[in-house]
Amino acid sequence: MYREWPYGLDGAVVWTRSAADEGRVARILPDGCIDLIWSQGRVMVAGPDTTARLVSTPAGVEYVAVRFAPGQAPGVLGVPAHELRDRQPDLDDVWPGRGRRLAEIISASADRPRALAELVRSELARAANRRDPLAREVATRLARGERVGDVARAVGLSPRQLHRRSLDAFGYGPKTLARALRLARAGTPLADVAARTGYADQAHLARDVRALSGTTAVALLTG
Repeated sequence: MYREWPYGLDGAVVWTRSAADEGRVARILPDGCIDLIWSQGRVMVAGPDTTARLVSTPAGVEYVAVRFAPGQAPGVLGVPAHELRDRQPDLDDVWPGRGRRLAEIISASADRPRALAELVRSELARAANRRDPLAREVATRLARGERVGDVARAVGLSPRQLHRRSLDAFGYGPKTLARALRLARAGTPLADVAARTGYADQAHLARDVRALSGTTAVALLTG
């Protein structure tokens, strides 16, 4: 069972997942997010993915985690997102000694989601001046399907500067897949999705979906 918890974190959400009776396999799609995930006494950092991952949840195993919105985690962690791309290091490798202590605090708590939320709230406050002030606007504009050049002009950067800032904030360059999937789920024909989100044609969209998700657009949307 997957559940999100309403702790009111700015730029992050706490979530939990467990499989009480039998294991479950989920397809995790690239979305520019970075997660801190507690399970079985340790906390790992799930960096931004460039392709989909199939993740198995063994029966009886609990996950308590926080998902940072695109661009919000690097300032908190003190690590550019591209250094975590396609990696899942232990938090103690990022914060030597301190990561282990935070894992112990969560493990000992009777309310682990709340304990994680309070720890993250403190880290967000500590990192307020380190977070990229443009990351949220860039992510919002890209999610609306705006073209990269238009986004760059809107935030006062050249396309090359935007690309560099995106690598640090999101782990890779701008993508429109999330917006494309939302439009397609709403019933928009895939050819129209491609046109609205900056792809050359439907075939271009289909290639991008397969590269990022490991399956076809139709199978992904109906699965």
